[in-house]
Amino acid sequence: MKKYIFLLLILSMTIFLTACGSVEKVPITAETQGFWNHFFVYPLSWLIIYVAELFNGSYGLSIVLVTIFIRLCLLPLTLKQQKSTRAMQALRPEMEQLQKKYKEESKKDPKKQQEMQKELFALYKDNGVNPMAGCLPMFVQLPVLMAFYFAIMRTEQIALHNFLWFDLGNPDPIYLLPLTAGITTFIQVKMTSAQLNDQMKMIIYIMPVMIIVAGITLPAALSLYWVVGNVFMIIQTYFIVTKSEQQQTIQLSKT
Repeated sequence: MKKYIFLLLILSMTIFLTACGSVEKVPITAETQGFWNHFFVYPLSWLIIYVAELFNGSYGLSIVLVTIFIRLCLLPLTLKQQKSTRAMQALRPEMEQLQKKYKEESKKDPKKQQEMQKELFALYKDNGVNPMAGCLPMFVQLPVLMAFYFAIMRTEQIALHNFLWFDLGNPDPIYLLPLTAGITTFIQVKMTSAQLNDQMKMIIYIMPVMIIVAGITLPAALSLYWVVGNVFMIIQTYFIVTKSEQQQTIQLSKT
């Protein structure tokens, strides 16, 4: 249940970011006040400008490169989160047996609920699994990703440049970027949805639609950021899943 609540929190935060993006357009500079602005948003805005200057003022290319750089920096945390998720999935059959064992009794007797919790914690301890280990890396990543989002929105220079066929400061006129962002979001969430129950799997369809709608109305620079980030995560997830399946195959062959 905590895992599902956490996923809802992520979804709600994404919606909040999308909504705030349409109103938070105050330019970010070195003189901008506030801890969040000074230590999170501005350094990433500076990095975008610096990389753009290295490539003849191409702010579109800068967004692509900085997005990849940030994702690479966060990769160890993501791998740790994925490792924790796989460990929890491996314990799922035993967890379900415990929950089934205490299902009826725990409703009538709070002590039975406590006994079930003790057995669950013992199961985690015996297998070296921390149920909260998958949450901590996400909480570390979110401020960085949020700051980069606002850095793109609030860096004035970005809105004055073009990249490929679109103006970075205005929505994509042919909607190709928003649609691509939505499709890649669908693929990414679909690839990581194995741990969701049937009710929560609606996220697979809600998030892509939300991204498409936001991409149609917000600057194309944000859609570009979403597309690059999604493609990176798709490739990363593919190799993680492939490696995991190979390891499982090797273990099965040994047994």
